[in-house]
Amino acid sequence: MIPLSVIFCLLISGPWFQDQPVDVDPSPMPMKQDVVEDPLTNEEEFREMTPELIESCRRGMDFLVESQSDDGSFGLGRYGKNVGIASLCALALMADGNMPGPDPRGRSIQKTLDFILSCSTDTGLISADSTSHGPMYGHGFATLFLGEIYGMNGEDPRVRDALVRAVQLIVNSQNEEGGWRYNPIPYDADVSVTICQVMALRAARNAGIKVPRETIDRAVRYVRDCQNPDGGFRYMIQPGNSAWPRTAAGVATLFYAGIYEDDSISRGITYLENAVGPESGRMSTLSSHFLYGHYYASQVMFIAGGDQWRSWWTAIREQLLRFQSQDGSWNINTNVGAEYGTAMALIVLQMPKRYLPIFQK
Repeated sequence: MIPLSVIFCLLISGPWFQDQPVDVDPSPMPMKQDVVEDPLTNEEEFREMTPELIESCRRGMDFLVESQSDDGSFGLGRYGKNVGIASLCALALMADGNMPGPDPRGRSIQKTLDFILSCSTDTGLISADSTSHGPMYGHGFATLFLGEIYGMNGEDPRVRDALVRAVQLIVNSQNEEGGWRYNPIPYDADVSVTICQVMALRAARNAGIKVPRETIDRAVRYVRDCQNPDGGFRYMIQPGNSAWPRTAAGVATLFYAGIYEDDSISRGITYLENAVGPESGRMSTLSSHFLYGHYYASQVMFIAGGDQWRSWWTAIREQLLRFQSQDGSWNINTNVGAEYGTAMALIVLQMPKRYLPIFQK
């Protein structure tokens, strides 16, 4: 059987924002195992998934399945109907190789999919609640989820219809600077919302949905304009300080735009290593954006590969295992809730399984 990682490397090699959509291989995913083995996984990569990590992920996924509401959403209170959190939780389950199906995790993903589709509006916006910052964070994560679902099993026409409309809304709401902001109007922009939209567009494009080249080119220009001389990224184009979470988001944006070797990337990675890398002594510092930052920083190092990934992975794996709660969740310095924290941690910890197409170059 051809490994999933090989299939998607072939699908998305070269510039991903071509003028015509690619053909998507409809063949089913390979059966998952406790530790992923395939011809691309050498002995060193095989050791990335330790027995302790596998057990930790099992407990985390059990927590998510048990926390899900009947309507497919996750959590209670202010963020209980947030499509972004629901999508991240489903992606965390998919990172283990699960897809909609009859087993508990498969049923959970299907419930989330039904919830997200029920929140897809005629305008293309995917939203179920009123958030203080606006719906584009949630829309970006929900579009990413639909892109991954459709790319891995493109059999449901409802998914394609919602995905196409969601992509069009993202394209239409890009502002003149080239970025996106909290609301689906082309007014202002920031790096944190922009990375959500670019990842969503990349997932859709991987799945065969057309994405205009101009949209990606403008997003790249915007992100470059947000980089400071120290290599870090500020929140917006307007003058501001660098910070490591938004730097991780900025570098990830360039990677998902199809840029892999670039001075902006090199300087951004150096900034990350100095700020919170294994040698900095600050990787365990619990800031308010700890999980958000490491969600993107780990993606950056995973895509960068080599020694940068090996050293980063060992360190962040140790930290996340240490911060897991007795009930299997992660609720680290966030007011968003344990479901959000658990989803973010599980996505990071399961990157070496290489099931989610979005993490492939």
